[in-house]
Amino acid sequence: MSRTFADLLPTPLAADSLADLAPLTRADDLLLLLTRWVERGWLRALDKAFVAFLHELAPDDDPLVLLAAALTSHQLGHGHVCLDVFETLKAPDFALSLPPEGDLQSGAMLLPSQLLEALDGAHWCKVLAASSLVALAVDGREEARHRPLVLSGKRLYLRRYWAYERRIDNALRQRLAEHEATPADLLQRLTGLFGPARAGEVIDWQKLACALATRGAFSIVTGGPGTGKTTTVVRLLALLQAPAVEAGKPLRIRLAAPTGKAAARLTESISQQVQTLTVAEAVRDKIPSDVTTVHRLLGSRPGTRHFRHHAGNRLPLDVLVVDEASMIDLEMMANLLDALPAHARLVLLGDKDQLASVEAGAVLGDLCRDAEAGWYSPQTRQWLEAVSGESLETSGLHEDMEGTHPLAQQVVMLRHSRRFGEGSGIGQLARRVNQQQPDEARKLLAERNYQDVFSMPLKGEQDKALERLLLDGHHDGPPGYRHYLSLLRNRRPPVDCALDDKRWTEWARHVLQAFDTFQLLCAVRKGPWGSKA
Repeated sequence: MSRTFADLLPTPLAADSLADLAPLTRADDLLLLLTRWVERGWLRALDKAFVAFLHELAPDDDPLVLLAAALTSHQLGHGHVCLDVFETLKAPDFALSLPPEGDLQSGAMLLPSQLLEALDGAHWCKVLAASSLVALAVDGREEARHRPLVLSGKRLYLRRYWAYERRIDNALRQRLAEHEATPADLLQRLTGLFGPARAGEVIDWQKLACALATRGAFSIVTGGPGTGKTTTVVRLLALLQAPAVEAGKPLRIRLAAPTGKAAARLTESISQQVQTLTVAEAVRDKIPSDVTTVHRLLGSRPGTRHFRHHAGNRLPLDVLVVDEASMIDLEMMANLLDALPAHARLVLLGDKDQLASVEAGAVLGDLCRDAEAGWYSPQTRQWLEAVSGESLETSGLHEDMEGTHPLAQQVVMLRHSRRFGEGSGIGQLARRVNQQQPDEARKLLAERNYQDVFSMPLKGEQDKALERLLLDGHHDGPPGYRHYLSLLRNRRPPVDCALDDKRWTEWARHVLQAFDTFQLLCAVRKGPWGSKA
């Protein structure tokens, strides 16, 4: 039997804090409870303010709607674009990224898990569907278009993020339906860039990625560190530009990345690799190496969420390559697709398993969900083998016999790391982490069977072993930060040294080189083991 929100609240809600207050309505009880959660760090003040705003819009609405709105806003703060009602009720603390409640003093306050474990998902969705604040995803009525929340099946969205998803979905479906003409001599061109296929050797996934990208208006090249994503895109640009230059109509190619640091890194890498291409000088000259940020490409307008380039003022380009695409959030991807001309090709590069966006939405990760399994149709496999000379017989990939994986036909995962071998400690550890096998990952670290992976258990936050590691490094590895700090403090040029003196340049170069030899990465931002601490 379904329980109402009033049934879930203790009586009194918090005796010590409500004794002097007049009787509260159920919605007011919830707002007070959310205030307590904000004080404990379970919700942001923004989440509570959003709920208070909705309560003003619909003061008679069911408190379960306000609770769902608070949790949906909370999810955005953790990078999730919606609240999955049933998944949240299965494991509230995990789904909502809440801190362990046992570590905190709850007193008489109702805890999030206590409240959520008593709810029924079907009843909650029914209440949401009946709310004047919630539009159903299939509801086309005019008044529903202005409601701040959208319920799509069992998922609750803020309307803006639901609209972003729809824009991306529609744009990608249109692009996947477009089939670009490929050069008649594609096999010869691929062989010229990658060399001939060799029977019995590993599959050249870079060659397959280039082949797939020539036939579609949208494609994705994903892969882990050292798998050759940048090498692949340089050869892809040569593959696309050569026929256009030969026809006297060079393509307008732009390169972009989400951050200035990623843009600078790609600029340097592409500049070096373009010079190694075995193509005509006229083609090499038409392959750009300057990489801009996505914000600068679109023309961001300070103080607004809007850009100079949009659906009414498209970007002047024929091919757009975006590197480190895993860092692009839902809103930015929607804006980027809106600004692309209908005829332009879009190629996304990135590692689906790392560098998620700061804002809500892991777009590349979602698009590459089936990348490892492949899911190419028989037609795609036959075409790839014909134009590349590679054989997918031993690839171990799943086949899409039912035509249910249209996106997979334009996605290639690069699988062979040139930075570390698949059988190395780093390779094995990364695989276990990416496949969400924490017990297997811990076992690998504990066994110490690999020379390239070292584990150092700490007794606590004050363990001096960590400080020694940070300053002096590991005995089998590079020095720690001591060498870098020494250069920074003791090798600095004299204060009276002119700014244009070459000694400043030399000092800065040595400092940066020393910093790059040893770095500490933190898995989290807050807490004793976070980057702030």
